[in-house]
Amino acid sequence: MVKLVLLHKAASIYDDELDVAYDFPRSYLKAVEQAVGDWIIYYKPVKAGPRGYFAVAKISDVIPKPGVEGRYLAMIEPGSYLPFDRDVPRLLDGRPLETALSDQEGSPLRGGAIQLAVRRLPDSDFARIVDLGLPQDLERIEATRYGPQIRTFDDEPLIFQRPVLERLTRRKYREVAFSRKVREAYGYRCAMSGLQLRNGGGRPEVQAAHIRPVERDGSDSVRNGLALSGTLHWMFDRGLISVANDNETILVSKNKVPGDVIDRLIRPGGKLLKPDNPHCMPHPENLRWHRENVFGQVPFDGGSPWQ
Repeated sequence: MVKLVLLHKAASIYDDELDVAYDFPRSYLKAVEQAVGDWIIYYKPVKAGPRGYFAVAKISDVIPKPGVEGRYLAMIEPGSYLPFDRDVPRLLDGRPLETALSDQEGSPLRGGAIQLAVRRLPDSDFARIVDLGLPQDLERIEATRYGPQIRTFDDEPLIFQRPVLERLTRRKYREVAFSRKVREAYGYRCAMSGLQLRNGGGRPEVQAAHIRPVERDGSDSVRNGLALSGTLHWMFDRGLISVANDNETILVSKNKVPGDVIDRLIRPGGKLLKPDNPHCMPHPENLRWHRENVFGQVPFDGGSPWQ
């Protein structure tokens, strides 16, 4: 197995769905096949924007792309995709983070490997890039973001130098990383009420909801998330509300939710609040899954936060 950097351009001819599959030509087949079962880092080139390295994922399989000769799909292991908390530039202090892209003095090389869409990545380079994009102490950063954290004896120490791969598979860490990106994408406003509520210490009350749960093969992509208030998050998970196939109209199970509750909780017009960045919009396939598998299908015992 081998780790890779995979180049991604949003407007290219390749149909990447980064948390599901990476589309690539036959010329990279051998290299990608060698990475099956290992981790990759996504990279956006400078010419397509200043983003740099921006996410990590794990390849589970490689298959021919249906209906397209000479193209293949690197299938992403469900639950492995995780966007970086902060984008990582290609150069740090003028030196490439990929050692293969620098000369003996550490200066950037030109042409050659830097132009490849698929590049081998040594474990040490992988760990360094991940550490920059997903800090070891991300949980502490979030816990103390709006004031000092109150610790109890049962709390796990927040500062613990975990190996990179252990951190990437640790659910608690991933939940913090997912929540930070989703809430930021929506400007800390609830996507269904439009409200931006904060407690006395300035902490946003909005939560990050998975549209398709991780335990049902959902990902930690921002496009599988909605920023929702606590009550609307509860309703969404129980199938009392969803989003229509136009990907913006809010659906409500009106035989289970009182009309006055709808009037109080849902923003006027009944449309989703959209992120400023179109690349953070909920993916239509995730919304379809929620409509077909959750909306109106979860047993409801009548207990609710508005009663």
